[in-house]
Amino acid sequence: MKLRRLTLALPALLPFGTQAADAITGAVERQPTNVEAIVMFLIFVAATLGITYWASKRTRSRSDYYTAGGNITGFQNGLAMAGDFMSAASFLGISALVYTSGYDGLIYSLGFLVGWPIILFLIAERLRNLGRYTFADVASYRLKQKPIRTLSACGSLVVVALYLIAQMVGAGKLIQLLFGLDYHVAVVLVGILMVMYVLFGGMLATTWVQIIKAVLLLFGASFMAIMVMKTVGFSFNNLFTEAMKVHPKGIEIMRPGGLVKDPISALSLGLGLMFGTAGLPHILMRFFTVSDAREARKSVFYATGFMGYFYFLTFIIGFGAILLVGANPAFKDAAGALIGGNNMAAVHLADAVGGSMFLGFISAVAFATILAVVAGLTLAGASAVSHDLYASVFRKGQATEREELRVSKITVLVLGVVAIALGILFEKQNIAFMVGLAFSIAASCNFPIILLSMYWSKLTTRGAMVGGWLGLITAVVLMILGPTVWVQVLGHEKPVYPYEYPALFSMLAAFIGTWLFSVTDNSAEGAQERLRFQAQFVRSQTGVGIEGGKGH
Repeated sequence: MKLRRLTLALPALLPFGTQAADAITGAVERQPTNVEAIVMFLIFVAATLGITYWASKRTRSRSDYYTAGGNITGFQNGLAMAGDFMSAASFLGISALVYTSGYDGLIYSLGFLVGWPIILFLIAERLRNLGRYTFADVASYRLKQKPIRTLSACGSLVVVALYLIAQMVGAGKLIQLLFGLDYHVAVVLVGILMVMYVLFGGMLATTWVQIIKAVLLLFGASFMAIMVMKTVGFSFNNLFTEAMKVHPKGIEIMRPGGLVKDPISALSLGLGLMFGTAGLPHILMRFFTVSDAREARKSVFYATGFMGYFYFLTFIIGFGAILLVGANPAFKDAAGALIGGNNMAAVHLADAVGGSMFLGFISAVAFATILAVVAGLTLAGASAVSHDLYASVFRKGQATEREELRVSKITVLVLGVVAIALGILFEKQNIAFMVGLAFSIAASCNFPIILLSMYWSKLTTRGAMVGGWLGLITAVVLMILGPTVWVQVLGHEKPVYPYEYPALFSMLAAFIGTWLFSVTDNSAEGAQERLRFQAQFVRSQTGVGIEGGKGH
Protein backbone atom coordinates (compact mmCIF):
# COMPACT_ATOMS: atom_id res chain seq x y z
CA MET A 1 0.00 0.00 0.00
CA LYS A 2 1.33 3.43 -0.90
CA LEU A 3 2.78 5.46 1.96
CA ARG A 4 1.88 9.12 2.14
CA ARG A 5 3.45 11.85 4.24
CA LEU A 6 0.69 13.49 6.23
CA THR A 7 0.98 15.96 9.06
CA LEU A 8 -1.66 14.86 11.53
CA ALA A 9 -2.11 17.89 13.78
CA LEU A 10 -4.96 16.50 15.76
CA PRO A 11 -7.85 18.79 16.44
CA ALA A 12 -8.40 21.13 19.20
CA LEU A 13 -5.93 21.37 21.73
CA LEU A 14 -2.32 20.47 21.88
CA PRO A 15 0.14 23.31 21.32
CA PHE A 16 2.89 20.96 20.23
CA GLY A 17 6.44 22.23 20.05
CA THR A 18 9.30 20.73 18.08
CA GLN A 19 9.89 17.74 20.30
CA ALA A 20 6.20 17.15 20.91
CA ALA A 21 5.47 17.42 17.21
CA ASP A 22 7.44 14.23 16.66
CA ALA A 23 4.48 12.45 18.22
CA ILE A 24 2.12 13.75 15.58
CA THR A 25 4.07 13.88 12.34
CA GLY A 26 5.62 11.37 10.04
CA ALA A 27 4.73 8.96 7.29
CA VAL A 28 1.30 7.45 7.79
CA GLU A 29 -0.35 4.67 5.91
CA ARG A 30 -3.86 5.05 4.60
CA GLN A 31 -5.89 2.33 6.27
CA PRO A 32 -8.25 -0.06 4.49
CA THR A 33 -11.93 0.88 4.85
CA ASN A 34 -13.00 0.15 8.42
CA VAL A 35 -16.60 -1.10 8.07
CA GLU A 36 -17.30 -1.30 11.83
CA ALA A 37 -16.05 2.26 12.34
CA ILE A 38 -18.20 3.61 9.49
CA VAL A 39 -21.33 1.80 10.75
CA MET A 40 -20.82 3.11 14.31
CA PHE A 41 -20.07 6.59 13.03
CA LEU A 42 -23.28 6.57 10.95
CA ILE A 43 -25.26 5.50 14.05
CA PHE A 44 -23.72 8.44 15.98
CA VAL A 45 -24.52 10.90 13.17
CA ALA A 46 -28.12 9.63 12.89
CA ALA A 47 -28.62 9.94 16.67
CA THR A 48 -27.17 13.45 16.83
CA LEU A 49 -29.19 14.64 13.81
CA GLY A 50 -32.29 13.29 15.59
CA ILE A 51 -31.30 15.37 18.64
CA THR A 52 -30.80 18.40 16.38
CA TYR A 53 -34.35 17.98 15.00
CA TRP A 54 -35.70 17.68 18.57
CA ALA A 55 -33.71 20.76 19.67
CA SER A 56 -34.87 22.80 16.66
CA LYS A 57 -38.48 22.47 17.90
CA ARG A 58 -37.43 23.97 21.24
CA THR A 59 -35.18 26.74 19.92
CA ARG A 60 -37.38 29.78 19.37
CA SER A 61 -35.75 32.81 20.98
CA ARG A 62 -32.29 34.37 21.03
CA SER A 63 -31.77 33.02 24.56
CA ASP A 64 -32.68 29.47 23.38
CA TYR A 65 -30.27 29.72 20.46
CA TYR A 66 -27.23 31.10 22.31
CA THR A 67 -27.64 29.53 25.75
CA ALA A 68 -30.34 26.79 25.52
CA GLY A 69 -32.60 29.13 27.51
CA GLY A 70 -30.34 28.76 30.58
CA ASN A 71 -32.07 25.42 31.30
CA ILE A 72 -29.04 23.10 31.31
CA THR A 73 -28.26 21.63 34.76
CA GLY A 74 -24.82 21.89 36.38
CA PHE A 75 -24.17 18.17 35.88
CA GLN A 76 -25.22 18.24 32.19
CA ASN A 77 -23.16 21.38 31.58
CA GLY A 78 -20.14 19.83 33.33
CA LEU A 79 -20.34 16.82 31.00
CA ALA A 80 -20.79 19.11 27.97
CA MET A 81 -17.79 21.23 29.02
CA ALA A 82 -15.72 18.07 29.37
CA GLY A 83 -17.00 17.01 25.92
CA ASP A 84 -15.98 20.40 24.52
CA PHE A 85 -12.50 20.08 26.00
CA MET A 86 -11.63 16.35 25.69
CA SER A 87 -10.71 16.45 22.04
CA ALA A 88 -9.21 13.89 19.70
CA ALA A 89 -5.90 15.66 20.35
CA SER A 90 -6.26 15.04 24.06
CA PHE A 91 -7.13 11.40 23.53
CA LEU A 92 -4.81 10.45 20.68
CA GLY A 93 -2.21 13.22 21.08
CA ILE A 94 -1.46 12.87 24.80
CA SER A 95 -1.52 9.07 24.53
CA ALA A 96 1.02 9.40 21.70
CA LEU A 97 3.21 11.72 23.79
CA VAL A 98 3.20 9.25 26.70
CA TYR A 99 3.88 6.42 24.22
CA THR A 100 6.98 8.22 22.84
CA SER A 101 8.17 10.23 25.89
CA GLY A 102 6.72 8.43 28.91
CA TYR A 103 6.38 10.56 32.04
CA ASP A 104 6.77 13.85 30.14
CA GLY A 105 3.40 13.42 28.47
CA LEU A 106 1.90 14.49 31.80
CA ILE A 107 2.95 18.15 31.26
CA TYR A 108 0.08 18.60 28.79
CA SER A 109 -2.51 16.74 30.87
CA LEU A 110 -1.70 18.77 33.98
CA GLY A 111 -1.48 22.08 32.09
CA PHE A 112 -5.00 21.67 30.75
CA LEU A 113 -6.36 20.48 34.08
CA VAL A 114 -4.86 23.25 36.25
CA GLY A 115 -6.78 25.85 34.22
CA TRP A 116 -10.10 24.59 35.58
CA PRO A 117 -9.66 25.43 39.29
CA ILE A 118 -8.72 28.95 38.10
CA ILE A 119 -12.03 29.13 36.23
CA LEU A 120 -13.89 27.68 39.24
CA PHE A 121 -12.53 30.08 41.88
CA LEU A 122 -11.92 33.26 39.87
CA ILE A 123 -14.33 33.38 36.96
CA ALA A 124 -17.36 31.03 36.91
CA GLU A 125 -19.70 32.70 39.41
CA ARG A 126 -18.97 36.31 38.45
CA LEU A 127 -19.14 35.51 34.74
CA ARG A 128 -22.60 33.98 35.11
CA ASN A 129 -23.89 36.90 37.22
CA LEU A 130 -22.60 39.60 34.86
CA GLY A 131 -23.10 38.14 31.38
CA ARG A 132 -25.91 36.82 29.22
CA TYR A 133 -24.55 35.41 25.96
CA THR A 134 -20.81 36.09 25.52
CA PHE A 135 -17.86 37.03 27.74
CA ALA A 136 -17.84 40.45 26.03
CA ASP A 137 -21.02 41.21 28.02
CA VAL A 138 -18.84 40.99 31.14
CA ALA A 139 -15.81 42.84 29.79
CA SER A 140 -17.96 45.74 28.57
CA TYR A 141 -20.23 45.91 31.65
CA ARG A 142 -18.81 49.20 32.99
CA LEU A 143 -16.51 50.13 30.09
CA LYS A 144 -17.32 51.56 26.66
CA GLN A 145 -19.39 49.05 24.71
CA LYS A 146 -18.11 49.65 21.18
CA PRO A 147 -14.29 49.38 21.57
CA ILE A 148 -14.39 46.61 24.21
CA ARG A 149 -16.88 44.44 22.31
CA THR A 150 -14.86 44.95 19.11
CA LEU A 151 -11.67 43.82 20.90
CA SER A 152 -13.42 40.83 22.55
CA ALA A 153 -15.06 39.76 19.29
CA CYS A 154 -11.75 40.03 17.38
CA GLY A 155 -9.95 38.00 20.06
CA SER A 156 -12.72 35.38 19.96
CA LEU A 157 -12.79 35.17 16.16
CA VAL A 158 -8.99 34.79 15.88
CA VAL A 159 -9.05 31.95 18.45
CA VAL A 160 -12.06 30.31 16.75
CA ALA A 161 -10.46 30.59 13.28
CA LEU A 162 -7.15 29.06 14.39
CA TYR A 163 -8.98 26.27 16.19
CA LEU A 164 -11.26 25.57 13.24
CA ILE A 165 -8.31 25.17 10.88
CA ALA A 166 -6.72 22.66 13.26
CA GLN A 167 -10.06 20.86 13.67
CA MET A 168 -10.86 20.61 9.98
CA VAL A 169 -7.39 19.46 8.90
CA GLY A 170 -7.29 17.03 11.83
CA ALA A 171 -10.74 15.70 10.93
CA GLY A 172 -9.78 15.15 7.30
CA LYS A 173 -6.56 13.33 8.18
CA LEU A 174 -8.25 11.26 10.87
CA ILE A 175 -11.06 10.04 8.60
CA GLN A 176 -8.56 9.38 5.83
CA LEU A 177 -6.58 7.22 8.25
CA LEU A 178 -9.35 5.46 10.13
CA PHE A 179 -12.12 5.07 7.56
CA GLY A 180 -10.18 5.07 4.28
CA LEU A 181 -12.28 7.98 2.91
CA ASP A 182 -10.93 10.80 0.72
CA TYR A 183 -9.59 13.86 2.58
CA HIS A 184 -11.74 16.42 0.75
CA VAL A 185 -14.89 14.33 1.23
CA ALA A 186 -14.10 14.11 4.96
CA VAL A 187 -13.64 17.89 5.33
CA VAL A 188 -16.87 18.68 3.48
CA LEU A 189 -18.73 16.07 5.57
CA VAL A 190 -17.53 17.63 8.86
CA GLY A 191 -18.42 21.12 7.61
CA ILE A 192 -21.97 20.12 6.61
CA LEU A 193 -22.67 18.28 9.89
CA MET A 194 -21.26 21.17 11.93
CA VAL A 195 -23.51 23.69 10.16
CA MET A 196 -26.59 21.49 10.61
CA TYR A 197 -26.05 21.05 14.37
CA VAL A 198 -25.58 24.76 15.02
CA LEU A 199 -27.93 26.25 12.41
CA PHE A 200 -31.00 24.25 13.41
CA GLY A 201 -30.39 23.14 16.98
CA GLY A 202 -28.34 26.01 18.43
CA MET A 203 -26.83 25.58 21.89
CA LEU A 204 -29.29 22.86 22.93
CA ALA A 205 -28.27 20.49 20.11
CA THR A 206 -24.58 21.38 20.54
CA THR A 207 -24.78 20.63 24.28
CA TRP A 208 -26.32 17.19 23.80
CA VAL A 209 -23.85 16.28 21.03
CA GLN A 210 -21.05 17.15 23.48
CA ILE A 211 -22.65 15.18 26.33
CA ILE A 212 -23.09 12.02 24.21
CA LYS A 213 -19.55 12.27 22.90
CA ALA A 214 -18.13 12.77 26.43
CA VAL A 215 -19.95 9.69 27.74
CA LEU A 216 -18.76 7.56 24.79
CA LEU A 217 -15.17 8.78 25.13
CA LEU A 218 -15.07 8.20 28.91
CA PHE A 219 -16.54 4.71 28.45
CA GLY A 220 -14.06 3.79 25.69
CA ALA A 221 -11.03 5.15 27.57
CA SER A 222 -12.14 3.42 30.82
CA PHE A 223 -12.48 0.06 29.06
CA MET A 224 -9.01 0.41 27.50
CA ALA A 225 -7.40 1.41 30.80
CA ILE A 226 -9.06 -1.49 32.69
CA MET A 227 -7.92 -4.00 30.06
CA VAL A 228 -4.36 -2.61 30.21
CA MET A 229 -4.28 -2.86 34.02
CA LYS A 230 -5.70 -6.38 33.84
CA THR A 231 -2.69 -7.51 31.79
CA VAL A 232 -0.30 -6.29 34.52
CA GLY A 233 -2.32 -7.62 37.48
CA PHE A 234 -3.72 -4.15 38.31
CA SER A 235 -0.29 -3.07 39.54
CA PHE A 236 1.16 0.30 38.47
CA ASN A 237 4.59 -0.91 39.52
CA ASN A 238 4.32 -3.79 37.04
CA LEU A 239 2.99 -1.44 34.32
CA PHE A 240 5.93 0.98 34.61
CA THR A 241 8.56 -1.76 35.09
CA GLU A 242 7.38 -3.73 32.04
CA ALA A 243 7.11 -0.55 29.94
CA MET A 244 10.71 0.43 30.80
CA LYS A 245 11.88 -3.05 29.71
CA VAL A 246 10.37 -2.82 26.21
CA HIS A 247 10.67 0.92 25.42
CA PRO A 248 13.73 1.93 23.33
CA LYS A 249 14.57 4.69 25.84
CA GLY A 250 14.41 2.30 28.80
CA ILE A 251 14.48 4.00 32.20
CA GLU A 252 14.62 7.44 30.52
CA ILE A 253 10.83 7.37 29.98
CA MET A 254 10.34 7.79 33.76
CA ARG A 255 12.54 10.91 33.92
CA PRO A 256 11.03 14.37 33.36
CA GLY A 257 12.58 17.07 31.16
CA GLY A 258 12.67 15.45 27.72
CA LEU A 259 9.95 17.48 26.01
CA VAL A 260 10.61 21.04 27.19
CA LYS A 261 14.32 21.75 27.48
CA ASP A 262 14.57 25.21 29.08
CA PRO A 263 12.72 26.77 32.06
CA ILE A 264 11.38 29.74 30.05
CA SER A 265 9.66 27.45 27.52
CA ALA A 266 8.29 25.26 30.33
CA LEU A 267 6.88 28.30 32.17
CA SER A 268 5.49 29.82 28.99
CA LEU A 269 3.84 26.55 27.95
CA GLY A 270 2.34 26.09 31.42
CA LEU A 271 0.95 29.65 31.52
CA GLY A 272 -0.51 29.30 28.01
CA LEU A 273 -2.27 26.03 28.87
CA MET A 274 -3.57 27.23 32.25
CA PHE A 275 -4.77 30.73 31.44
CA GLY A 276 -5.58 30.00 27.80
CA THR A 277 -8.24 27.58 29.04
CA ALA A 278 -9.81 30.45 31.03
CA GLY A 279 -9.97 32.62 27.89
CA LEU A 280 -11.42 30.20 25.33
CA PRO A 281 -14.70 31.71 24.00
CA HIS A 282 -16.45 28.38 23.38
CA ILE A 283 -15.71 27.26 26.98
CA LEU A 284 -16.71 30.60 28.58
CA MET A 285 -19.96 30.63 26.59
CA ARG A 286 -21.06 27.45 28.36
CA PHE A 287 -21.45 29.34 31.67
CA PHE A 288 -24.49 31.16 30.31
CA THR A 289 -26.38 27.91 29.61
CA VAL A 290 -27.10 27.28 33.31
CA SER A 291 -29.75 28.99 35.45
CA ASP A 292 -27.56 30.71 38.07
CA ALA A 293 -24.07 31.11 39.57
CA ARG A 294 -24.49 28.04 41.81
CA GLU A 295 -25.08 25.82 38.77
CA ALA A 296 -22.09 27.50 37.03
CA ARG A 297 -19.84 26.48 39.93
CA LYS A 298 -21.25 22.94 39.85
CA SER A 299 -20.55 22.82 36.09
CA VAL A 300 -16.85 23.47 36.61
CA PHE A 301 -16.70 21.07 39.56
CA TYR A 302 -18.14 18.20 37.49
CA ALA A 303 -16.13 19.13 34.37
CA THR A 304 -12.89 19.13 36.39
CA GLY A 305 -13.73 15.71 37.86
CA PHE A 306 -14.51 14.17 34.47
CA MET A 307 -11.39 15.64 32.85
CA GLY A 308 -9.08 14.73 35.74
CA TYR A 309 -10.30 11.14 35.43
CA PHE A 310 -9.90 11.23 31.62
CA TYR A 311 -6.33 12.57 31.69
CA PHE A 312 -5.42 9.96 34.28
CA LEU A 313 -6.73 7.33 31.84
CA THR A 314 -4.66 8.72 28.92
CA PHE A 315 -1.54 8.17 31.04
CA ILE A 316 -2.44 4.48 31.56
CA ILE A 317 -3.38 4.17 27.86
CA GLY A 318 -0.01 5.65 26.81
CA PHE A 319 1.99 3.22 28.95
CA GLY A 320 -0.34 0.39 27.90
CA ALA A 321 0.46 1.22 24.28
CA ILE A 322 4.21 0.94 25.04
CA LEU A 323 3.57 -2.51 26.47
CA LEU A 324 0.94 -4.00 24.13
CA VAL A 325 1.48 -2.06 20.88
CA GLY A 326 5.15 -0.97 20.85
CA ALA A 327 6.35 -4.48 21.69
CA ASN A 328 4.02 -6.15 19.14
CA PRO A 329 5.44 -6.45 15.57
CA ALA A 330 1.88 -6.82 14.20
CA PHE A 331 1.40 -3.06 14.65
CA LYS A 332 4.72 -2.08 13.00
CA ASP A 333 5.59 -1.52 9.34
CA ALA A 334 8.62 -2.90 7.52
CA ALA A 335 10.83 -0.09 8.88
CA GLY A 336 9.79 -0.85 12.47
CA ALA A 337 7.68 2.32 12.88
CA LEU A 338 4.12 2.30 14.17
CA ILE A 339 1.61 1.83 11.33
CA GLY A 340 -0.20 5.14 10.80
CA GLY A 341 2.30 7.14 12.87
CA ASN A 342 2.62 7.57 16.64
CA ASN A 343 -0.79 9.25 16.92
CA MET A 344 -2.36 5.88 16.19
CA ALA A 345 -0.95 4.34 19.41
CA ALA A 346 -4.31 4.56 21.25
CA VAL A 347 -6.23 3.27 18.21
CA HIS A 348 -3.90 0.26 17.87
CA LEU A 349 -4.27 -0.34 21.62
CA ALA A 350 -8.06 -0.48 21.13
CA ASP A 351 -7.47 -3.22 18.55
CA ALA A 352 -5.08 -5.07 20.90
CA VAL A 353 -7.46 -5.09 23.89
CA GLY A 354 -10.90 -5.26 22.20
CA GLY A 355 -10.55 -6.54 18.64
CA SER A 356 -11.97 -5.04 15.44
CA MET A 357 -15.39 -4.19 16.93
CA PHE A 358 -13.88 -2.08 19.71
CA LEU A 359 -11.41 -0.59 17.22
CA GLY A 360 -14.42 0.53 15.15
CA PHE A 361 -16.03 2.04 18.26
CA ILE A 362 -12.89 4.00 19.24
CA SER A 363 -12.40 5.21 15.64
CA ALA A 364 -15.99 6.49 15.52
CA VAL A 365 -15.63 8.13 18.96
CA ALA A 366 -12.37 9.82 17.92
CA PHE A 367 -14.21 11.40 15.00
CA ALA A 368 -17.29 12.26 17.10
CA THR A 369 -15.00 14.28 19.38
CA ILE A 370 -14.14 16.55 16.46
CA LEU A 371 -17.77 17.19 15.54
CA ALA A 372 -18.64 18.17 19.12
CA VAL A 373 -15.74 20.63 19.46
CA VAL A 374 -16.31 22.14 15.99
CA ALA A 375 -20.00 22.76 16.78
CA GLY A 376 -19.08 24.60 20.00
CA LEU A 377 -16.48 26.72 18.18
CA THR A 378 -18.92 27.65 15.41
CA LEU A 379 -21.56 28.79 17.89
CA ALA A 380 -18.97 30.90 19.78
CA GLY A 381 -17.85 32.53 16.51
CA ALA A 382 -21.43 33.18 15.37
CA SER A 383 -22.42 34.78 18.70
CA ALA A 384 -19.32 37.04 18.63
CA VAL A 385 -20.35 38.34 15.19
CA SER A 386 -24.12 38.63 15.75
CA HIS A 387 -24.36 39.64 19.43
CA ASP A 388 -21.14 41.61 19.96
CA LEU A 389 -20.37 43.13 16.55
CA TYR A 390 -23.76 43.40 14.79
CA ALA A 391 -26.24 44.02 17.63
CA SER A 392 -24.01 45.96 20.06
CA VAL A 393 -21.44 47.75 17.86
CA PHE A 394 -23.11 48.37 14.48
CA ARG A 395 -26.73 48.63 15.64
CA LYS A 396 -25.82 50.12 19.08
CA GLY A 397 -28.19 47.78 20.90
CA GLN A 398 -31.18 48.62 18.66
CA ALA A 399 -31.34 45.28 16.77
CA THR A 400 -34.38 43.08 17.32
CA GLU A 401 -34.03 39.45 18.45
CA ARG A 402 -35.10 38.25 15.01
CA GLU A 403 -32.50 40.41 13.21
CA GLU A 404 -29.75 39.24 15.57
CA LEU A 405 -30.70 35.57 15.11
CA ARG A 406 -30.77 35.99 11.33
CA VAL A 407 -27.23 37.45 11.36
CA SER A 408 -26.12 34.61 13.65
CA LYS A 409 -27.44 31.94 11.29
CA ILE A 410 -25.92 33.64 8.24
CA THR A 411 -22.59 33.71 10.15
CA VAL A 412 -22.89 29.96 10.85
CA LEU A 413 -23.28 29.28 7.11
CA VAL A 414 -20.33 31.56 6.28
CA LEU A 415 -18.17 29.94 9.00
CA GLY A 416 -19.08 26.51 7.59
CA VAL A 417 -17.94 27.48 4.09
CA VAL A 418 -14.80 29.19 5.44
CA ALA A 419 -13.95 26.17 7.63
CA ILE A 420 -14.25 23.78 4.65
CA ALA A 421 -12.16 26.11 2.44
CA LEU A 422 -9.44 26.52 5.11
CA GLY A 423 -9.43 22.76 5.77
CA ILE A 424 -8.73 22.11 2.08
CA LEU A 425 -6.27 25.03 1.78
CA PHE A 426 -4.14 23.93 4.77
CA GLU A 427 -4.16 20.20 3.90
CA LYS A 428 -0.41 20.04 3.25
CA GLN A 429 0.65 22.51 5.97
CA ASN A 430 1.99 21.74 9.43
CA ILE A 431 -0.77 23.43 11.39
CA ALA A 432 0.26 22.24 14.87
CA PHE A 433 1.48 25.74 15.79
CA MET A 434 -1.99 27.24 15.20
CA VAL A 435 -3.43 25.54 18.26
CA GLY A 436 -0.54 26.80 20.39
CA LEU A 437 -1.19 30.28 19.02
CA ALA A 438 -4.93 29.99 19.81
CA PHE A 439 -4.13 29.19 23.45
CA SER A 440 -1.56 32.01 23.66
CA ILE A 441 -4.04 34.56 22.28
CA ALA A 442 -6.78 33.38 24.65
CA ALA A 443 -4.32 33.73 27.56
CA SER A 444 -2.93 37.10 26.40
CA CYS A 445 -5.99 38.93 25.04
CA ASN A 446 -9.20 37.44 26.46
CA PHE A 447 -8.13 36.30 29.95
CA PRO A 448 -6.47 39.56 31.20
CA ILE A 449 -9.46 41.67 30.10
CA ILE A 450 -12.03 39.33 31.70
CA LEU A 451 -10.07 39.04 34.95
CA LEU A 452 -9.25 42.73 35.39
CA SER A 453 -12.72 43.92 34.39
CA MET A 454 -14.18 41.80 37.22
CA TYR A 455 -11.53 42.35 39.92
CA TRP A 456 -9.69 45.65 39.39
CA SER A 457 -11.59 48.85 40.17
CA LYS A 458 -9.07 51.15 38.43
CA LEU A 459 -9.46 49.53 34.99
CA THR A 460 -10.52 51.93 32.23
CA THR A 461 -11.46 51.47 28.59
CA ARG A 462 -8.15 52.99 27.47
CA GLY A 463 -6.13 50.51 29.56
CA ALA A 464 -8.20 47.52 28.47
CA MET A 465 -7.89 48.42 24.79
CA VAL A 466 -4.11 48.97 24.87
CA GLY A 467 -3.47 45.85 26.98
CA GLY A 468 -5.81 43.59 24.99
CA TRP A 469 -4.47 44.55 21.56
CA LEU A 470 -0.88 44.48 22.87
CA GLY A 471 -1.37 40.91 24.18
CA LEU A 472 -2.96 39.73 20.94
CA ILE A 473 -0.33 41.30 18.65
CA THR A 474 2.63 40.24 20.86
CA ALA A 475 1.41 36.61 20.92
CA VAL A 476 1.06 36.51 17.11
CA VAL A 477 4.40 38.24 16.41
CA LEU A 478 6.41 36.11 18.87
CA MET A 479 4.85 32.92 17.52
CA ILE A 480 5.81 33.90 13.96
CA LEU A 481 9.37 34.82 15.01
CA GLY A 482 9.78 31.66 17.13
CA PRO A 483 11.30 28.31 16.11
CA THR A 484 7.99 26.65 15.17
CA VAL A 485 7.02 29.10 12.39
CA TRP A 486 10.23 31.04 11.57
CA VAL A 487 12.39 27.91 11.22
CA GLN A 488 10.06 24.95 10.51
CA VAL A 489 7.37 26.66 8.41
CA LEU A 490 9.22 29.59 6.81
CA GLY A 491 12.56 27.76 6.47
CA HIS A 492 14.94 30.27 8.11
CA GLU A 493 18.09 28.97 9.77
CA LYS A 494 17.63 30.52 13.25
CA PRO A 495 14.57 31.89 15.05
CA VAL A 496 14.45 35.60 16.02
CA TYR A 497 12.58 34.72 19.26
CA PRO A 498 14.34 31.70 20.79
CA TYR A 499 11.45 30.10 22.73
CA GLU A 500 8.65 27.96 21.34
CA TYR A 501 5.78 29.48 23.32
CA PRO A 502 4.98 33.22 23.60
CA ALA A 503 2.50 33.22 26.54
CA LEU A 504 4.94 34.35 29.28
CA PHE A 505 5.92 37.53 27.41
CA SER A 506 2.61 38.26 25.67
CA MET A 507 0.68 37.94 28.98
CA LEU A 508 3.19 40.26 30.68
CA ALA A 509 2.76 42.77 27.85
CA ALA A 510 -1.05 42.60 28.20
CA PHE A 511 -1.13 43.03 32.00
CA ILE A 512 1.56 45.76 32.10
CA GLY A 513 -0.06 47.66 29.21
CA THR A 514 -3.50 47.45 30.82
CA TRP A 515 -2.16 48.59 34.21
CA LEU A 516 -0.03 51.46 32.86
CA PHE A 517 -2.65 52.96 30.56
CA SER A 518 -5.40 52.61 33.17
CA VAL A 519 -3.57 54.27 36.09
CA THR A 520 -2.44 57.14 33.85
CA ASP A 521 -5.97 57.71 32.50
CA ASN A 522 -7.13 60.98 34.10
CA SER A 523 -10.11 61.56 31.80
CA ALA A 524 -13.63 62.18 33.13
CA GLU A 525 -14.81 59.01 31.38
CA GLY A 526 -12.13 56.98 33.15
CA ALA A 527 -13.24 58.36 36.51
CA GLN A 528 -16.86 57.41 35.73
CA GLU A 529 -15.81 53.87 34.77
CA ARG A 530 -13.98 53.48 38.10
CA LEU A 531 -17.06 54.67 40.01
CA ARG A 532 -19.23 52.04 38.28
CA PHE A 533 -17.06 49.23 39.68
CA GLN A 534 -18.95 49.15 42.99
CA ALA A 535 -22.31 48.45 41.31
CA GLN A 536 -20.66 45.82 39.12
CA PHE A 537 -19.05 44.19 42.16
CA VAL A 538 -22.41 43.88 43.96
CA ARG A 539 -24.02 42.43 40.84
CA SER A 540 -21.13 39.95 40.31
CA GLN A 541 -21.50 38.68 43.90
CA THR A 542 -25.29 38.55 44.14
CA GLY A 543 -26.67 38.32 40.61
CA VAL A 544 -29.22 41.05 41.49
CA GLY A 545 -30.67 42.57 38.32
CA ILE A 546 -29.43 39.72 36.14
CA GLU A 547 -32.39 39.91 33.74
CA GLY A 548 -32.34 43.68 33.57
CA GLY A 549 -30.07 44.10 30.60
CA LYS A 550 -26.41 44.97 30.20
CA GLY A 551 -24.09 47.84 30.23
CA HIS A 552 -24.09 51.19 31.88
